[in-house]
Amino acid sequence: MCGIAGAYHWPDGGPLTDRLTKCLTHRGPDGSGRYDHRSGPGEVHLGHRRLSIIDLSETGAQPMVAEGLALTYNGELYNAPELRVELEAKGVKFRGTSDTEVLLRAWREWGTDCLPRLRGMFAFGVFDERTGELVLVRDQLGIKPLFFVRRGGGVVFSSELKALAGELGGTLRMDEAALIASLLYYWVPDSRCAYREAEKLQPGTWARFRPDGTSERGTYWSLRQVAEEGAAYTGDVDLHAVIADSTSKHLLSDVPVATFLSGGLDSSYLTALAARQTPGISAYTIGFRAEDAKFEAMPDDLKYARIVAKQFGVDLHEIEIAPQVLDLLPRMTYHLDEPIGDPAAINSFLICSAAREAGVKVLLSGMGADELFAGYRKHFANQLALRYQRVPGPVRRPIGAVVDRLPVASASRGYRTVRFAKRFLSFAELPEETAFRRSYTMYDRGELLDLVNPDLAAEVDDVLTEHTDTYNDNSLTDYVNRMCLADSRMFLPGLNLAYTDRSTMAASTEVRTPFVDVEVVKAAFRVPGNKKIVGRQGKAALKEAALAILPKEIVYRPKGLFSAPLRAWMSRDLAPLVREVVNEGVLVESGFLRRDALQKLVAEDAAGQQDRAKHLWHILTLEYWYRGAQAAAASSS
Repeated sequence: MCGIAGAYHWPDGGPLTDRLTKCLTHRGPDGSGRYDHRSGPGEVHLGHRRLSIIDLSETGAQPMVAEGLALTYNGELYNAPELRVELEAKGVKFRGTSDTEVLLRAWREWGTDCLPRLRGMFAFGVFDERTGELVLVRDQLGIKPLFFVRRGGGVVFSSELKALAGELGGTLRMDEAALIASLLYYWVPDSRCAYREAEKLQPGTWARFRPDGTSERGTYWSLRQVAEEGAAYTGDVDLHAVIADSTSKHLLSDVPVATFLSGGLDSSYLTALAARQTPGISAYTIGFRAEDAKFEAMPDDLKYARIVAKQFGVDLHEIEIAPQVLDLLPRMTYHLDEPIGDPAAINSFLICSAAREAGVKVLLSGMGADELFAGYRKHFANQLALRYQRVPGPVRRPIGAVVDRLPVASASRGYRTVRFAKRFLSFAELPEETAFRRSYTMYDRGELLDLVNPDLAAEVDDVLTEHTDTYNDNSLTDYVNRMCLADSRMFLPGLNLAYTDRSTMAASTEVRTPFVDVEVVKAAFRVPGNKKIVGRQGKAALKEAALAILPKEIVYRPKGLFSAPLRAWMSRDLAPLVREVVNEGVLVESGFLRRDALQKLVAEDAAGQQDRAKHLWHILTLEYWYRGAQAAAASSS
């Protein structure tokens, strides 16, 4: 796993590429390189930072040049051995054993037609010395990021937005609609970028730039199409075999591989499969300060992680999360590139930091299973809402009134059941798409309008319309799989894959996600919704598959959360900072957010009547991101 950057037909592109690449050192501390070449009336410059995982020798160094092609590549191809055999049968000769060279030779053999053949995670730029063209590519599911800025016929690109913002910040304008989207979701959707002039290359697509200033884009893989084809499938699906195969392929490495092991179903399943192939594999798990866990009413995940480790001979490393939150908050905001308000990023960073100190560069994560197999509470809750809507209104109204009066926390602890009940009633009577959006986002339309500058009402409606359009952009008749598709197109790449990539690469580690794999995704959408949610059980099909290797006490344990004790932090560590940001922060002073609305959030949370901890945490992350963006603009102007 690496960091890539480059400039094409851009003034002073060589020095700029060097500065961009230097900003990505944490993504690849093992080596660096640069490639330069003429391209029509301009030049191309490709930069690379290397984290050596496969082929640790110099034959794996980048940018890699062969047969008139130059490649800067960030990723892993898990089917590289199979592609190598196919290419060798065509007479292709290889110098080394890296998957980078497999990709380069595949591109020379098939061009963009090689892309649907690739199984892995990747973002790369490939330059053809014969045509002078640069092509940028991103993997099918958006696991690896690629940001770029276009001016005229030129383009500059990077694995991280902070690199571009640090160099071009004085000429980039913050996109207020993207910031509103981050308030709604607590992350910025993959379709948007925090700066107007910057873009994220979309999953499953490529962009070609030519010396004459023209360009074109193409799509080589469509998640919507995969889901719709899956709906028409009538055969049996051997999920266990598909997941076991994916896990095996994700262990491909020339350095040791470890796992995240939360004790939940997904990480336990992958750890058990990995341990069968790699006896004694290391795993990393987290716990929280006792007082924080008690206040949050958090389940004891460590107990389950220890059961899995003992049964499968895993070398378990336990890390207590008692972070210096005031120090970590600005640091994580910087590394996350955009305002992302999920504190799970802190967990990932601390786990990977501990693993890196122990010499581990690669870890497997259970990310993606909840989105694909309907494992979140919101999936069951939205199904339950359909039944709740059939309850007569005279019965529903008193229920809502009683729940509304209940507190979500006292001075010493939080009440999870009340929080869930209030959350459920906030969307239970809404239409399908609106209810789904409201079940996992931070505000409804009225609350958003009250929170931001009144002049931004059009941007608020634009963000809400985008969710509606994305949710409805399919022909699926299966309600559960409609939710899974929406999550896999928005929630997975926009939040979970984004924070996983940024927070783990900040610790110079590579995290692989065997569930977020093209073959697993294909199998997941061949499973009908009535086999994903059965009774009150979410992820039912995945649980049935996992029984092939895991004990029932792990498979059917209560669902845990890979999160953090936000309410405890807000009431203790972060309370003074919240007051400062609400009353005197740059978001308020700039007029983007309204002070009275923020003060209302604080008052509601302090009174224990509403759970606003996540809202306030995201306000803090947005504040620090905004400060950083202002500083970048000032330093580069």
